[in-house]
This record gives sequence, C-alpha cells and structure tokens, in this order.
Amino acid sequence: MIKLYNEGVYLVNGSEIIPASESGKVRVLTGVEPDPQEAAKGTIAYSILKEHNTAEDMDHLRIRFDAMASHDITFVGIIQTARASGMESFPLPYVLTNCHNSLCAVGGTINDDDHMFGLSAAEKYGGIYVPPHIAVIHQYMREMFAGCGKMILGSDSHTRYGALGTMAIGEGGGELVKQLLRDTYDVAYPGVVAIYLTGKPAPGVGPQDIALAIIKAVFENGYVKNKVMEFVGPGIASMTTDFRNGVDVMTTETTCLTSVWATDEDTEAFLKLHGRGDAYRKLEPAAVAYYDGCVEVDLSSIRPMIALPFHPSNAFAIEDLYADLKDILADVEKEAEKVADGRAAFTMMDKITPDGKLMTQQGIIAGCAGGNYTNVIEAANMLRGKNIGSGEFYLSVYPSSQPVFVDLLKKGAITDLMQAGAIVRTAFCGPCFGAGDTPANNALSIRHATRNFPNREGSKPGSGQMSACALMDARSIAATAANGGILTPATDYAEVWEKIPAYEFDSTSYDNRVYRGFGKAEPEQPLRYGPNIKDWPDMEPLADNILLKVCSKILDDVTTTDELIPSGETSSYRSNPLGLAEFTLNRRDPEYVGRSKAVDQIEKARLAGEDLIALAPELAGAEATIRTIPGQESVNLKDLEIGSMIYARKPGDGSAREQAASCQRVIGGLANITQEYATKRYRSNVMNWGMIPFHMDGEPDAFEVGDYIFVPGIRAALDGDLSDIPAYVLRNGKAEAIKLYIQAMTDNEREIVKAGCLINFNRNRAN
Repeated sequence: MIKLYNEGVYLVNGSEIIPASESGKVRVLTGVEPDPQEAAKGTIAYSILKEHNTAEDMDHLRIRFDAMASHDITFVGIIQTARASGMESFPLPYVLTNCHNSLCAVGGTINDDDHMFGLSAAEKYGGIYVPPHIAVIHQYMREMFAGCGKMILGSDSHTRYGALGTMAIGEGGGELVKQLLRDTYDVAYPGVVAIYLTGKPAPGVGPQDIALAIIKAVFENGYVKNKVMEFVGPGIASMTTDFRNGVDVMTTETTCLTSVWATDEDTEAFLKLHGRGDAYRKLEPAAVAYYDGCVEVDLSSIRPMIALPFHPSNAFAIEDLYADLKDILADVEKEAEKVADGRAAFTMMDKITPDGKLMTQQGIIAGCAGGNYTNVIEAANMLRGKNIGSGEFYLSVYPSSQPVFVDLLKKGAITDLMQAGAIVRTAFCGPCFGAGDTPANNALSIRHATRNFPNREGSKPGSGQMSACALMDARSIAATAANGGILTPATDYAEVWEKIPAYEFDSTSYDNRVYRGFGKAEPEQPLRYGPNIKDWPDMEPLADNILLKVCSKILDDVTTTDELIPSGETSSYRSNPLGLAEFTLNRRDPEYVGRSKAVDQIEKARLAGEDLIALAPELAGAEATIRTIPGQESVNLKDLEIGSMIYARKPGDGSAREQAASCQRVIGGLANITQEYATKRYRSNVMNWGMIPFHMDGEPDAFEVGDYIFVPGIRAALDGDLSDIPAYVLRNGKAEAIKLYIQAMTDNEREIVKAGCLINFNRNRAN
C-alpha cells in the first residue's frame, strides 16, 4: 500500500502522521498550537540546508557543499570550464572516478586519454582520482565520503547518499564549476515531502522493488518534483543501510531534488565498518515536524516489481503483469513503434511462451543500484547449485567496487555465480547507459540498474536495430536466471532469502590504487591532453534583440536527456564539444544538427560583417516582416543575434549531463521554448550555457520547424519581472504575436545568460 496525502502533514514524535486539516490533533498531543512555518524547521532537511546555507535567509539558499564527485564522462568538461574561468586549485574534496568510459572500447585512445587527463588534473589541482574498474562513482562516495549531515554535489543525476544522512544533489557541470570557483549553489528553499515507511519487506523483495513502487506512485503526478524526499518512520529499521542505499539511489527517477533518511545504529555501523565512525550522528525529525506532503509506504505490501520499457515509472507487480500479460505487452509494443518511428521494430508478444510466461533474453545486475554487496550475495544464494542454461538467456554481474568484489570472493559468492553460468565483471556503469552488454536486436533485457529509457540499453533504431530493457531487482533477476530466463518473481523461492553473511570492508584496493591529492595541489604539474580533448569554443554575449529559427519541434509528453544527447558510445566524445554536438537529437530528430549548424553559419557571417541575404535569402522577408511591427520599423539584420531554437513540451528528464544543453549551444542554440522543464538540473544547464529558458502558454500551433521568431529587447526583459516577454512569429509576411515568459531566475542566472555562458560570466567578473 502506498498512500499520497493531498495536503501537508505534521509528523509527531516521528511516529504519527496528522494531516494539516486536522492540526487540532497536534495541539491535543503536544499541548502547543501547531505553526506549519515553525514546524517545517523540524525536518532533517531544514537542519542540513541551514548548516550549508551562506545566504542571510532560508528562502533563497546559497549552498556550499562538503565534497563533489564526477566521472569520466563529465570531469574533463568541468575542469576545462573551471580553468577557463580562472580556477587555480580544488577548494573542496573533488573525486574523479572512471566508471563510465572504462572499457576504452570506442575511438582508439580517447577514453584512456580522458582518464590520464583526470589523473593529471588531480595532481595539478589537488583532487582524488579513482582509476577505471576500481569503483562506480556512487559506491565510492558512499564508502569514503558520505556522512550524516553532509551535502555532496555530483555531475551525475544519481548522486544520492540520503540513506547515510547526506543530502546529495546531481547537477550539470556548470554547478560544479561554481563550487570550484568558491561560488554557491543557488536555489529557492525546496518543499520537503515525508516518505513514511512502515512494515518490513517480505523475503525476496529487494530495494529496487520498493523504489519502483514509489516511482510509479509519484512520477506522473509530479508529487515530489524538485522537492526533498525525507525518509522517516519505523520501517527504516527493517532494512540494513546497504539495502537502504539501493532504495535511495533510485529516488532520482521521481524527479526529486534530493533525499535524506533518518539515521540509526545501522547507519553508524556502516560508517564504522568503512573506517569513518566519526561521520555518524543521529538525524531525526523534531518532536513536531511539518512536511509539504507525505508518501506513506507499507513495505510489507510491496511485491516483486518490473518496470517495463520505456520508463522506470511504467512499473507493475510481476503477478499483476501476468494477470494481464497480453494487453500490457501490447501497450509496450505501441510505445516501441513511437520510439522506433519506422526505423526499426521491437516486439513483445512473441516473447510469451506457450504456457503464458514471459521469456527474457538477458539479465544484468550492475552499478550503483544493483551491484551492492547485499544484492549480489542474494543473487548468489539464489543461483548456488543451479544452472542458468545454455540457451539465449545470459546473466552478467558487476560488483559496485573492488572492496565489494573482494569480499564476495572471500564469501564464495563469485564462485556460486560463475558456476551457475553468470559472467562476473568489474565495477562499471556501462549497462546503465548503453555502453556495455547491449543485447541482441529485438531482445528484452532485465536489469537491476537505474534507467530503462528508449535505447538506454544501447540499441540504435537509426541503424535498423532495437532492443529494450526492463528494470527489476537482483533477487527476481536471479530467480529468472534460475528459471532459464522465464520471468519469475523472487518470492517463488522464499526459502533462499535473507541468508546474508556480514560484509567485511577491506580498503587495501583503494589504498594501493586511488590517488588522494586533496590539499596537495602541484601547480607546476602539466595537464595531460589527448587529441580528442578540446577547449570550449567561444560563445558571444546575448544581444539586445534576437531572431530564433525553429530547428526542432518535439511534441512528446516528455523528452529525456538521452534523446537530447544520446548516451552509450557517444559518451566517448564528451571531451570534444563540437565532435559530440554532431550527435545532438540524432535519435529523435536526425535533421536537427544540420539545421542548427546552418543557423550558426549565418550568425558567424553576421559577426564577420558578411552579406546575410546572399547566404540566406529568406532573411530579407524576415527583416521586412519585423519592420511591420510597431516600434521596430528601423530594425536591421546586422543588429540581431541569430540563433537556433528547440521547442519541446517537457525536456530534460533523466541525466544531469550538461551536454544535453551545451551541444545545442556550440552549434548555434540560443533558446529552448517549453511548457515546463522536466528537471531543475536541465534548466540550470540551459542557463549555464547561455541559452534562454523560455516557457509559453498553450500549444505551439503558431510556428513550425523553419519559422523565425523575433524577440525584441531580450536583455531588458531579463532585467525585468520575466512574466510577459513579447515575441513574434514571422510567417507568410506577417508577424504574429505570441507570449513567452521565464520562470524565476537568480540575479547570477540572468547575468550568465546575458554574458553568453558561465565561462563568459566568470571572465567578466575576473576583469
């Protein structure tokens, strides 16, 4: 049972939920008249945010973090941006892991060139460098950095260490650059939602099952969007911290801002085990705490789940899936047709066996969600003495760190898995974003990983190939493997669960391989560049008046960052801004790059003083049409900044990757127009890269791809209230007025957009 309250709630003594409309009960219990504003200060989130806030008030936070983390897809761009902005050393612990492009399988030397750049940067600026295959980013941060009351910022969306009492936030690289420059993370005080847990998970029910059930309940309605999820209630004690970590990391898929859990003796034991007992302190809500909402979860009611393609919220209890198998799979096939857009085919009905079961082709247990010690031990217990068979189904297991791997070896779990037929690999995030174990065409993969967005598993519809993945818990994946690939809930094997030997952490593999250089910067150390590592190209400041050409119009309900800039092997090119930009929207709108680059060529010609009409004859008509607008009679093309624009209803669900925005920018992007932004982090990326984050009311019927939109006085508008920004669609010789607006921006965000990008903003300040 999962219940969402339709109003704020008081939590009294950590155990009784009282809806705000029944606040008189609080008075009866406590003898004090409840004040929601005062009681909101009783949340765990408030206390941590207050400790890290440098602003004078709590309404508009200016946060400084305790530590940061990036991986090898993101750290090169971040360091390059910070260097260009004047950074001389890392002012806080900054961990550079190498868990994404670890295989060095694409593009010759470019992946390991990035790794060597990271090591040289750690030496030069005083960072912590974790070599490939040693640990996935979030496992390392759990083991070595997270602690009660801390805040950590990461350039990966799944930066979540709430189960250790750490409020961790995943953001685009620009926000990490600000911390490296001793600036702050600026955000309005977020809503805080209680996740009130009761009961105990049944044997065979794992953290992924609980997470998927919560995601299903809150994603579509946006119940926790950009809010803090605060886990409280007696059900916490029924789970070990390692188990809680698995639930917590998936909170990203709710679109929350961050998460935090009440801590207890098990949290303390986890930290002591990892040699960091001093990082523990008890965190719990005050005797009366007010929350902006509440998700009540009875853990004992959660059953083994499966999130079918193409989103973690497309979740069903496995038994419910089997009760309506054909209709549910038919819906997946319809969605697959939309994703493939005629370029490939993916089918589900042919995977139904004669006895009405679902046959899967691949199983993966990996990464920050699946590769935890507890998950892998449970999978090994399930498969001990069994045989996954010699058919099409196969299973790969990736322990999340070398210390976890070492202890699994000592416990015999690796032997059990390998003898059953599983392949065991080193710590790697590839299966989570399409850079490892891409299944065969038309195959269905079941994964204890973080996402199952379209083609997240690595297939390429543009090349006529398509597969898909579903999310499941390691326990049910192991049960399915034991059944030869036939989808099987773990609860069918109730006798094997919860026989988990105590974990023994050994830091030797870290001690011998991790470079720990914080506070030991060596300024004379040169950075090591490979031929693919390029500086960011120059971006121009925003002009007073702009002319936008519509280069893509996406009417999907949600546009993921995977669609804006694909994951998978394209990740290898993320140290080359212009090289990576060639892949922008190539899965969703393959013509976009050519259109945007043509606009960029026009703008470069304008800056060079060339004849624009000769280059783009349609601009003569655009200029003439603009001059029909009252007050714009003397407009001249040479005074208009010309850039490309993407319209999408709700862009930015998913990854924190800044390249979803920067790739648009470096090939001429100047704005996004949306109904809403799916996540704060994508909107932040848009602004940090100097693009204007427009909204508009109603459907975009007034313009189509190829049309121009004139926005006069945009710099002045950015200095105003942002609520009504006049704009005009230029079509058929007429200028049709449309209303644009921008949601609240901080003073710095306004200045960043006017400067043209964060790098320019920082250079301007330095000068």
